[in-house]
Amino acid sequence: MPFVRRHLIQFAAASLATLALGAAAQSYPTKPVTLMVPYSAGGLSDNIARRVNVPLAATLGQPVIIENLGGASGSIAAQKVVNAPSDGYMVFQGSPNELILAPLAIPSIKYKPEDFRQVHRVALAPMAVFARANLPVKNADELAAYAAKVAKEGKPLTYASVGVGSFYHLLGGKMSKDLGIPMTHVPYKGGADAFRDLVGDQVDIFITPYSLAQVEFVKQGKVKAVAALTPQRQRLLPDTPTTAESKALKNFQYEIGTGYFVKRDTPEPVVQKLHQALQKTLTDTQFKAGLFAMGQEVSPSQTLSEADKAYKDETAAYQSIAKAIGLNPQ
Repeated sequence: MPFVRRHLIQFAAASLATLALGAAAQSYPTKPVTLMVPYSAGGLSDNIARRVNVPLAATLGQPVIIENLGGASGSIAAQKVVNAPSDGYMVFQGSPNELILAPLAIPSIKYKPEDFRQVHRVALAPMAVFARANLPVKNADELAAYAAKVAKEGKPLTYASVGVGSFYHLLGGKMSKDLGIPMTHVPYKGGADAFRDLVGDQVDIFITPYSLAQVEFVKQGKVKAVAALTPQRQRLLPDTPTTAESKALKNFQYEIGTGYFVKRDTPEPVVQKLHQALQKTLTDTQFKAGLFAMGQEVSPSQTLSEADKAYKDETAAYQSIAKAIGLNPQ
């Protein structure tokens, strides 16, 4: 076959494929969309997904199916999204935990933060330090003093996380570094598992976002809320002092957002439709009430460029903290 003819055929085939992809993108979605949740059912991440999927499905005109896939700091679920086609039918619900921090801590992870694009943040979560019920502390300063005492006795304070390299692992390491006191990390597959062992006195503390379910455990005396990680006292924990009220952890203040991500090479028309659907979901009355009851704040509206910039800024910030505490692949 002459070179010119072969080149024209290849060009035509590529053009037809591009047109077909464009047409498919314009009609998105034509089948159910999978919402990949990187933790086990019953935890905070799963509960957020179950507030989102119904109004999101109504806007998209297709079912939104939740798939829970925990393990390896959420990277197993993230990798599954990376391995899926770039067509918007598998959407990742995540945070800095899985996409930014896990690749820094787990050498077997092959994806990078840049492989994902944030379509929209949906929720912001206040955080608190929870402790087993019989831990003899009531605030951040008492926690710091107790951590110093048990470390000297050769029994370092244990802190739970949702996996090596997770945001909660990072915060535990940062607290240890800020206090200058050794602490022992205990990783779990998800927040529900970590909280269960906190209730069972198997671990000392868990730095985590929370919902009404965790607040109920506090009211029942099954766990303690030691300190909120915010400048002001929190809506669901009004009697819990903040780290800002302490001396030892005065500047230890953090929150975490939940966002929706697709592979970065997902066609723009698909990303735009998903972005518009998520923006509409954020205005849904039941969705907002559900998040409010869980202790979450609905994210302000973001343009696509704002969502992407926020993700890139978070990437730089958390990579800097990881470097400061010496987070290394394990």
